[in-house]
Amino acid sequence: MFTAASKGNIFGILRWQWKKVLLFAAAATVTVVVNHHTNITFLHLPPFPLAVVGGAIGIFVSFRSNSAYDRWWEGRKLWGRLINTSRHLCSQATTYIGKSASLPEIADAVVRRHIAYVHVLRCLLRGQPPLDDEDVTAFLTDAEQQQLASESNMTHALLQLQLTQFTSLADEGKIDGLRLQSLDETVRHLLDIQGGCERIQKTPLPRGYAFVAERLIAAFAIVMPLAMVDRLGWLTIPIAVLVCLAFALISEVGRVLEDPFTLNWPALPLFALSKTIELNLRQRLGDAELPALPKPSKIGVLM
Repeated sequence: MFTAASKGNIFGILRWQWKKVLLFAAAATVTVVVNHHTNITFLHLPPFPLAVVGGAIGIFVSFRSNSAYDRWWEGRKLWGRLINTSRHLCSQATTYIGKSASLPEIADAVVRRHIAYVHVLRCLLRGQPPLDDEDVTAFLTDAEQQQLASESNMTHALLQLQLTQFTSLADEGKIDGLRLQSLDETVRHLLDIQGGCERIQKTPLPRGYAFVAERLIAAFAIVMPLAMVDRLGWLTIPIAVLVCLAFALISEVGRVLEDPFTLNWPALPLFALSKTIELNLRQRLGDAELPALPKPSKIGVLM
């Protein structure tokens, strides 16, 4: 999902947050109009307490945004590990199996099944049906697709197929115990990466952070003009909107970064990362017709 804010200009941000801008402007306008046409002075507030409250709100919403960014960055590190582990598994398959056991077709199947695994993980993290994705079905046999259709965790099922393949080769004496142990360790790393991604996706930040931040910003937008109107007059309106919008945007940054795997524009470019893995692994298999790496859109968004 792309929003006006993804275009990276002030007008896009205003269109993105227009409801809050109207709220802040309305609260400040009411205060200025009432002050201009009446002699009510007892509602004028000293600026110092409001400055303290504003600093507290800034710390609170920044904490939420920092926590959300930590989740985003952890997701990026997990997918960086997935890229490296995928390359390692491909090298293991093409050398341990493809050469030592003289079974290149099995090595080829292992690598292509892993490419499907990466695309399935991408789809699951983004809430998309994996078997409806052509990048998934292109690397799975019909039998594997039928088997995965009833699985509660398709990625785990694919890793189970991989480990079953490795164990069968070891039982047949086509790879030795040390190589089986090494392949087993690689599968374990993949499960750790997958589990980390699932933990981020399925454990949102407590709703209380967003609820309290939104209410504090709304209350501050109502009270803040009372501390400025006596000195600034009509300038109270743009200044109040600017300050309150800054708090609201910091809070929104936390909201959009909370789940780094969505299709929202600030999310991680899982499709581009998946295609990078696919391209790298297919090159090792000697495929001639390789996909081009995705490029950012005209507005600089890479999915």
